Amino acid sequence: MSIKAIGIDLAKSVFQVCVLLEDGSILWNRKIKREKLLHTLLEFPTGTLVAMESCARSHYWGRRLQQAGYQVKLIPAQH
Repeated sequence: MSIKAIGIDLAKSVFQVCVLLEDGSILWNRKIKREKLLHTLLEFPTGTLVAMESCARSHYWGRRLQQAGYQVKLIPAQH
């Protein structure tokens, strides 16, 4: 059971986090409060790909996750 990617839909106070496995199945898809987002993501192995829509807040979260050792991809909103 290896993780392929973690997708995050950013919002003001509650984020939607989806964890995708290598076989294409979804491990879990949950709402996470802002205060618990970083703690929740740090439970996953470093080097995991984390993808999120590119916006002002995503740059902050991207820097924090890169400092923790994750691969971060910011995806333009039109995609």
